Amino acid sequence: MIFDFFSEIKYEISVVEDELKKAVRSSDPLLTETATHLISAGGKRLRPAFCLLGGKFYNFDLDKLVPLAVALELIHMATLVHDDVVDSSLTRRGMPTVKAQWGNRISTHIGDYLLGKSLILISLYDEPLIPRVLANTSVKMSEGEILQITTTHDTNQNIKDYFYRINRKTALLISASCQLGAVACGAPRYLHQSLRRFGHHIGMAFQITDDILDMTAEQIKLGKPVGGDLKQGIITLPTIYALRKSSARDRLREIINKTDKSEQEISEAIDLITQCGGITYSAAIAGQYIAKAKKELARLPEVPVKKTMQTIADFIGIRKF
Repeated sequence: MIFDFFSEIKYEISVVEDELKKAVRSSDPLLTETATHLISAGGKRLRPAFCLLGGKFYNFDLDKLVPLAVALELIHMATLVHDDVVDSSLTRRGMPTVKAQWGNRISTHIGDYLLGKSLILISLYDEPLIPRVLANTSVKMSEGEILQITTTHDTNQNIKDYFYRINRKTALLISASCQLGAVACGAPRYLHQSLRRFGHHIGMAFQITDDILDMTAEQIKLGKPVGGDLKQGIITLPTIYALRKSSARDRLREIINKTDKSEQEISEAIDLITQCGGITYSAAIAGQYIAKAKKELARLPEVPVKKTMQTIADFIGIRKF
């Protein structure tokens, strides 16, 4: 899914897309089929895009960036496949998941396969910061995912706990994408560190917005069932707020703690969260992160893609899917 604000890098994104398809090919037909299924499901390709845009702030070199951009998307795809196994998700982006179509065993191995493919591409780089950042990011992403599992149904979580989790689960890979695109093109430390901070703020806003959409979006736009987090007992920012502020917090806690929730109960929980201001509050917090991202962006050199980055920041704050 290529957005209009990617027009600055439309050709480069198309090259990455072609290389992504090549990268997942295997001598084993099933591996190729499942990986191709994932790619054909589309996606925003935000991580490769941020990598390319980061490179545009210095001595842009597409040949240097393509393997990295593909590796970033492969890492992201691998986490989605593994997430769908953990969450027993049957649809993503409006299509059957690998888990739904091929089962848990194949899904687990295809996720590992994609991670292995990303390592091959990362090994092409002489700059040690690239594998170091991605290795550290991968470790922390796993920590974030484990934390999400171990805190399921834990209604005593606070906002600090939530931020800690989503930084690892989502923001770090987006941050790395922004930073390493510049690193691969030889950018000085001040520049790639500024892009890293921009990516962190954008990544936090992206996940908060994602958690809002899980309660407010139309299923056809979201590409997966609405209320999925509540159904699984995953506590996100709107819920944390409601558990502190809602006069019906005991009823909300009761619904969250149920292992088998009806659609009616999920709708009731969403109504309780919305009525006490949980959605509005969370949108305001996402807006604060967007503002921080723009402030960081203002420090960066005046290059054509700077406006594109600003547009993406605005989109993340208002997106509906």
